[in-house]
Amino acid sequence: MSGPDPPASRSITIPEETAQAIAARLRGSSFDSVDAFVAFVLARLLEQPSATPFSEDDERRLRDRLRSLGYID
Repeated sequence: MSGPDPPASRSITIPEETAQAIAARLRGSSFDSVDAFVAFVLARLLEQPSATPFSEDDERRLRDRLRSLGYID
């Protein structure tokens, strides 16, 4: 008998220096990888109810910022 299938996953890209900074903070922690830490942090953020909804203006500013940083076209 086998256990449940692991959840589906998706790859994301973060700047190398950010990954290195996270890795440095993980030393001595219970996290075994940068991926595990980032997944944990994002899941925790999504658990917290937002005081205000994400507006169209917020989304536009975020997209503009991500575009200026080269993360999206």
